[in-house]
Amino acid sequence: MPKGEIAVNLSYNLFLNLTLDKDLKIAFFDSGIGGLSVLAEALRRFSGAEFLYFADEDHVPYGTKSRAEIVRLSLNAVGFLVGRGAEAVVVACNTATSAAISELRGAFSVPVIGMEPAVKLAADSFGARPTLLIATPLTIAGEKLARLVGRLECETWSLALPRLVEFAQDLEFDSPAVRAYLRQELGKFELARLGSLVLGCTHFNYFKDVLREILSPHVRIIDGIDGTLNRLASELGGGLKLVSGEDLPSRAAKFNAKADSENSGKIYYPNGNSVEYFYSGRVLDAAQLRKVEIFLKRLDAMREIG
Repeated sequence: MPKGEIAVNLSYNLFLNLTLDKDLKIAFFDSGIGGLSVLAEALRRFSGAEFLYFADEDHVPYGTKSRAEIVRLSLNAVGFLVGRGAEAVVVACNTATSAAISELRGAFSVPVIGMEPAVKLAADSFGARPTLLIATPLTIAGEKLARLVGRLECETWSLALPRLVEFAQDLEFDSPAVRAYLRQELGKFELARLGSLVLGCTHFNYFKDVLREILSPHVRIIDGIDGTLNRLASELGGGLKLVSGEDLPSRAAKFNAKADSENSGKIYYPNGNSVEYFYSGRVLDAAQLRKVEIFLKRLDAMREIG
């Protein structure tokens, strides 16, 4: 192993559907580590890309802040990523999308793709029963969501769960406190009537197993990741090429995270992708990269729960 590199083992399945043009840089931005759920799926679907990931750890959570503050923070984050060469930016944060997507698209010439709560998918698939959307307070109160829900013919309920973001950031996924919180909040609704539960915050993907325990077996858990990545592929157009239909087999991905001052925070994956991680503009050190590994492993365990 070259001097100055740290070996880190990451176990999750990589399913490659698309090949990106070499050197194409795609950035993912979130208030914290929730957007890793979108990045992790992109690592399965795409190959040959340089990814950037920006977690605004200095200012997480966004969901309880004012819209004006979220716009300011989002402009700063995306400006940083574009300055690092990003040719497309995924706002992997429902709250930032709700508050700032118009301003971001007006300020930057690169494609800016947002996260939309998959309430339309839920209504189209399970419209005979109500849908429950769980999200942050700002997303729930936002005009963007109100317009989206207003176009649906399905009965849609909403619930703000701000503490889930804090639990996720603290690596607390299935503790007694998490279970008690979710049971108390979800217990305010007639859960037996539900057809689907929509995750309106990317942080909530870490809690699928606990949600599955509480919900009836017939209730589907839905997020907006597929729609977001499909939109990304569409926006990039010629930058994407379909790969032959065979998926790579399951394997443990071993990568090296260079710890020198130039490349610290960058992780190389065996499928030709790389990810450079930033916390509020700062590159990650070895300990922080190992924490990212924990989050990605948790997301892998949650992936098939729905």
